[in-house]
Amino acid sequence: YLYVEDGILLDVGFPLLASLIIYGSLVYINYFREERQKRRVRGAFNQYLSPALVKQLAENPDRLVLGGETKTMSFLFCDVRGFTTISEQFKSDPQGLTTLINRLLTPLTDAILAQNGTVDKYMGDCVMAFWNAPLDDADHARHACQAALDMLVRLEAVNAERRREAGAEPFVDLRVGIGINSGTCTVGNMGSDQRFDYSVLGDAVNLASRLEGQSRNYGVPIVIGAATADEVGKDFALLEMDLIAVKGKHEPERIYALLGDATVAGNEAFQLLRRSNDAFLAGYRSRDWAGARAALEACVATGEAFGLDDLYTLHRERLNRFQAEPPGPEWDGVFVAETK
Repeated sequence: YLYVEDGILLDVGFPLLASLIIYGSLVYINYFREERQKRRVRGAFNQYLSPALVKQLAENPDRLVLGGETKTMSFLFCDVRGFTTISEQFKSDPQGLTTLINRLLTPLTDAILAQNGTVDKYMGDCVMAFWNAPLDDADHARHACQAALDMLVRLEAVNAERRREAGAEPFVDLRVGIGINSGTCTVGNMGSDQRFDYSVLGDAVNLASRLEGQSRNYGVPIVIGAATADEVGKDFALLEMDLIAVKGKHEPERIYALLGDATVAGNEAFQLLRRSNDAFLAGYRSRDWAGARAALEACVATGEAFGLDDLYTLHRERLNRFQAEPPGPEWDGVFVAETK
C-alpha cells in the first residue's frame, strides 16, 4: 500500500537477518559460557573425585555449594607405617622415594574414588578423604569402610609386585594405618584470600585423624569410631576394642577394628571371636579380672587368624597391671591415650 500510494518500500529482509544473527550469537555465547563453566568444574575436581561424580557436577554445577555448609559425613585418614625407616633407605635417592610413594598412593586413591569418595589432600605419605560432599551420598559410612578394605587389598597387590621385583634383595612390605569416623562438620572452601582448598572442618574430622594414629597402638590396620560402627554394623565384621579418650579430647569414644565385609562377619570363627571379645570387655570393665583373663585366652586362640596378636598382647599387659595394682574407685574402664 505504501509503495503504491506513496512510493515507500519497506525492506523486511534486513531486520529478519539481523534478528537471526543476534539470536544465533546469543545461543553460541550461552553455549560457550556453559561449556566454560563445565570445564572449570571438571578442572577443579577431576583430581579429587571419580569421573562419574565430576560428570554430575559438570551437569549440575549448582550442587556445588562453596563457602561452607554443615553436613553429616564420613572421613578417612590413611598413613604409611614406618615411613621414617623407609625414607632412610632412600636418603641418597629422594626421587626413588617419590616414585615409591606415588606407586603406593595411586591404588589407594583409586580405591577411594571407586567408592565415590573425595580426596581432600595428600600430606607426604598420608591421604585424607571424605564422603557425602560435594555430592550427597546416603551410604557414606558404608562406602568409606568398603574403600578402606579395598585399600588393603590393593596394597597387598603392590607389595606382591615389589616383592617379585626385589628378588633376593632385602625387602620391606608397605603397611598402612587407617582411621574412619562419621559426624557433623563444615565443608566448603577454606583458607585465605590468596589460597583456599575445598575441605572439611570439625571435631568428627579430628577424631578420625586420632583413630588413624591409634591403629598403630592397637595393632590393627583399620580403626573406626562409634558413629560409623552404628551405621555399618550389619554390613561389616566389626570388633570392639576399647573405650578410649584420644589425645586432646575428654569424652571417651568406643572404637572398633574393621576386619572384613559381611562375608567375614557371617563366618563362624569371627562370631566365636566376637563373643569371646565381648566377654573379655565385660569382665575387664566390671573388674572381674579372672573372668576377663579366661575370656582373653579364648580371644587369643581365635584372634590369631585375624591378625590380632598385638591387640590381645596389649590387653594382657593392662590386665596384668590391674591385677597387680587394681585401679581406684574412680576408674570407669576408659583408657586415656597420651599419644596421637
